[in-house]
Amino acid sequence: MASARRTHYQLTFAVLAAGVGAFALLQSLVIPVLTTVQQELHTSQSAATWVLTAYLLSASIMTPILGRVGDMKGKERVFVVALAALAAGSLMAALASSIGVMIVARVIQGAGGGMIPVAFGIIRDEFPAGKVATAVGTIAGLTSVGGGLGIVLAGPIEDGLGYRWLFWLPLIGTVLAAVGAVLFVPESPVRSPGRISWLPTVLLSGWLAALLVALSEASSWGWGSAAVIGLLAAAVLLALAWVIAELRAATPLIDMHMMRRPAIWTNNLVALLIGMGMYATFAFLPEFVQTPPSAGYGFGASITRSGLMLLPSSITMFPVSLCAGMLARRFGGKTLVVAGCLAGSVAMSILAFAHAHAWEIYLAAGILGIGFGLAFSAMSALVVAAVPADQTGVASGMNANIRTIGGSIGAAVMASIVTASLLPSGLPEEAGYTTGFAVMAGCLAVAALAGSLIPGSRRVRQAASEPRHAEVADPVARLEPRPE
Repeated sequence: MASARRTHYQLTFAVLAAGVGAFALLQSLVIPVLTTVQQELHTSQSAATWVLTAYLLSASIMTPILGRVGDMKGKERVFVVALAALAAGSLMAALASSIGVMIVARVIQGAGGGMIPVAFGIIRDEFPAGKVATAVGTIAGLTSVGGGLGIVLAGPIEDGLGYRWLFWLPLIGTVLAAVGAVLFVPESPVRSPGRISWLPTVLLSGWLAALLVALSEASSWGWGSAAVIGLLAAAVLLALAWVIAELRAATPLIDMHMMRRPAIWTNNLVALLIGMGMYATFAFLPEFVQTPPSAGYGFGASITRSGLMLLPSSITMFPVSLCAGMLARRFGGKTLVVAGCLAGSVAMSILAFAHAHAWEIYLAAGILGIGFGLAFSAMSALVVAAVPADQTGVASGMNANIRTIGGSIGAAVMASIVTASLLPSGLPEEAGYTTGFAVMAGCLAVAALAGSLIPGSRRVRQAASEPRHAEVADPVARLEPRPE
């Protein structure tokens, strides 16, 4: 039966990649065209930003929930449900005639984030063990490549077809992926028995919503405003209540004992910090290069050209992700995470201190792609390898979720720094971008330090003889090919 399930694992992988790619594209396709959306839907700038915020908020909440449901009820089923949500949201967004409808559509789309943890679970359950690390790394890389590629493609699509095709095209791909999932993705026999604990679910949704709304609106409301302080305080209190509820739940949404493992919390800390750098770059580098030279910096780039200036990140990220499994076997996943974070820090430093010429932007983007490709791919494989098979979905989902939270924090911090001082024209001063990218370089340097705390191969060998809940950090130790 195992051989039968794996007969077409390459086809299964293609379907998983198509679905995850569509979700990743929809994360960033709208970033360069928010001004267009604002004009077309006759709304304010602050309301238009919710087109992005609502998507991230929904994905942050639904990713761990659907990861848990997939572990309990079946990963293939949840993958199809996530694709259906992504398709329904895309259709609604393409037809939206008001900002309210558009925001609701983006909330529905965000539920598609649940496909990421279940995709990792399907790979672990169905692929030959020797292929798991590479496949997980590639899917993880797609989540980053798609984000960068969305910014590149947004301009040409809007210029040639109109901004609504930013939703029509992913809709077509999502529907095809859903049909492929029904036909070619086998249902996993691995189950984690239990039921959804609704109190932790509500509390998780509450503290994430409070945190992300506060961080998203802090730049316009003010970091010292009563609303922001109140939301941040509510987030802390709800998060504490969530942890207590999870510890007391018979079937927790997130296994807090699992989250305390060194191989898990270290990778999650890296995910938080590197997510800050990635989303800050995606959100503000296009804005930087679109600034007219009359401001004393910038290149006056169009939407299309600003996307092309980020293209090197996607060009380098994808092949690096493909090679991550092989590199992990040779050097270890921990080494790749640290190297990736250091490369990202170098790229951010270039953006901060050497951004007068276009080639410097291209160079920084290319290095950034290498760094993110190494770190995300290795980090995902490490998390998958560190937990029992029936917890793959929730563990990988939480890692992806923490990266999204980090992205929201990074974008909010960057916005506050960049807009702290403005020119008479209303544009940010160059010093704001310099400081912002320098801060992100520091975050990625700290991420490298956090990566150095990931347990090494010696801990893995010790854990191999420990009970089921022992920490396992290196994907190579858990993912050695097994006899077919």
